[in-house]
Amino acid sequence: MRVAVTAQGADLESAMDPRFGRCRNFVIVDSDSDSDTDKFEAFSNESVTASGGAGTQSAQFLANKGVGAVITGNVGPNAARALEAAGIKVYAAASGTVRDALRAYKAGKLSPISGATVDSHHGMGRR
Repeated sequence: MRVAVTAQGADLESAMDPRFGRCRNFVIVDSDSDSDTDKFEAFSNESVTASGGAGTQSAQFLANKGVGAVITGNVGPNAARALEAAGIKVYAAASGTVRDALRAYKAGKLSPISGATVDSHHGMGRR
């Protein structure tokens, strides 16, 4: 399965970004890989500067990339609905690097999120 991690940078050593819809980047890996040095793709989040709908746009972007799960810190109500509609599972990880989050995911140590964890427009103040 393809897994996306919200990130502040564009590689596995980047710090996680706790925001979903307005994260700086998405790092996507194939979680079925046995390697600890997973091949990955990094994408800038074009929704980061959207005036509205960033969570929904980000969810659609991940769905278009064939992502089945996302690891992030917080998800707003519109993003949660869009992710659920796309069949993308959401897992909580508050800090660490992208690699740390992926290791925790593979080890089954991350908690699934169902629904929103923050109010609408929560991530708009931090850029």
